[in-house]
Amino acid sequence: MKFKAEIDVMPLDALLDPQGKAVSSSMANVGLPEIDGVRIGRHIRLFIEAESQEIATQKVDEACKKMLSNQIMESYTFSLSQM
Repeated sequence: MKFKAEIDVMPLDALLDPQGKAVSSSMANVGLPEIDGVRIGRHIRLFIEAESQEIATQKVDEACKKMLSNQIMESYTFSLSQM
């Protein structure tokens, strides 16, 4: 079976996000002063061939831990759907 994973990787809340802070600071300049607390991360989409959804979930989780996120500085979430 083929699955699609949608993965979001974000900096941990306890860490500074200089890119997000810069965007937050610029919101007033574009007429959006009510927007604050911007955090910027990454969105990753991948496809995986696996025998079951459980195996696909394990493989995507392993990919996130080993390559797609830095667990010291980032957290990740993902959803999996069958194609």
